[in-house]
Amino acid sequence: MSTEDALSTVIAMHRLLRNLRRASDTSAVHPTQLIVLALLNQHGAQRIGELAKRVPCSQPTATTAVAGLAAIGFVDRAPDPTDGRAIQVVVTTAGRAALQSVARGEAEVLTELLATLSDDDLRLFLAATPVIGALADSHPAAEGRVPDLV
Repeated sequence: MSTEDALSTVIAMHRLLRNLRRASDTSAVHPTQLIVLALLNQHGAQRIGELAKRVPCSQPTATTAVAGLAAIGFVDRAPDPTDGRAIQVVVTTAGRAALQSVARGEAEVLTELLATLSDDDLRLFLAATPVIGALADSHPAAEGRVPDLV
């Protein structure tokens, strides 16, 4: 595969993901807030500084994202068990439900798009899914990657 082929693939994947996000209902949360929720869901309670490093964003941006999520009940603040002076942010049941809703919405949009494919193209697309997942998980930066929604 050439670099140009790889570039075409990257652009196509970005366009597909952007279209899924636009078509599903993510109005309850900002994209940065969605990443914060997914990080908390995937990795458990974290301090705001840890969240800022993982998103990545500035600490004030992470603080603003967490404050917005707390205001709508998607996260809570809890004492850090290792440092009584610090707090950790934890995702709530409502926050997990919001993540599930976004993922389901995107899956519904993808289902509609896939219904427009021929049977051969659909099989080809579905056969690529495990390969794409394996590539995503094998990259050295996978630990710092944007988390899975669910």
